[in-house]
Amino acid sequence: MAQRTTGNRRWRAPDELWNRVEPLLPKYRPGKHGGRPRVDRRRISDGILYVLRTGCQWNAAPKEFGSSSTLHRSFREWTDQGVFFRLWKEALREYDELEGIDWGWQSLDGSMTKAPLGGGKTGPHPTDQGKSGTKRSLLTDGGGVPLAMAMAVSGANTHDKRLVEPTLKSFAVRRPRPKPGGRKQHFCGDKGYDFADTRVLVQRWGDTLHIQSRGDEVKALRSNPRFRARRWVVERIHSWLNRFRRLLIRWEKKAANYEAMLHLACAVIPLKAAAVLG
Repeated sequence: MAQRTTGNRRWRAPDELWNRVEPLLPKYRPGKHGGRPRVDRRRISDGILYVLRTGCQWNAAPKEFGSSSTLHRSFREWTDQGVFFRLWKEALREYDELEGIDWGWQSLDGSMTKAPLGGGKTGPHPTDQGKSGTKRSLLTDGGGVPLAMAMAVSGANTHDKRLVEPTLKSFAVRRPRPKPGGRKQHFCGDKGYDFADTRVLVQRWGDTLHIQSRGDEVKALRSNPRFRARRWVVERIHSWLNRFRRLLIRWEKKAANYEAMLHLACAVIPLKAAAVLG
């Protein structure tokens, strides 16, 4: 996606991405007494994506993006102003216009991530000797495009079912309500969501819940080697998100900063799926 160059030419994100980021940025207002000179915000935007992609520390980002303090400060300011969440919303709107969001089959799954520095929304990692971790919950459309995301308030040891309602309340795009007699909306999950209260919650949202046990999936695979549970698309998205190396391990102590990185990655995915980005 990004353009990696050598010599005197710098690493750049696609122009198509910058064209969508720039209108969302706050207008520059110099202080009454001058203050810091205006920075090249295109370079800042490229630098933030570079950190997201490579997972490098802020102070290890190449100087071509400006000073690490300016880069990190701008990231925090844009996070506070909701730039990355709005970018995700705009990316989904554009994807819906070009490809169409498949509301018919939605899939939900959670994923645990190590968080060595701790911080907000972290807790004991149940499979890593109780070390600090965090859990993210993602809901996708039928094609695997991320539509909603929530993070566990108490960390990686939070049960998946406790994140269902927060995730359903965090859609980045308006969800059409199923109409009587119209096309149904289906909700796919694994056995971690197989609880009576979860079924009631999903039904209240107007969805039909589908949960298939691993045993049933094994039987289906034996009879049809090409079988895949519909929820494989959300499992794939978690894998794709981990290719953004800053998300593979959470180094942000502030939960809002880690969520902003997730929002930026979730914006890139639908733009690539719609062939807006190469």
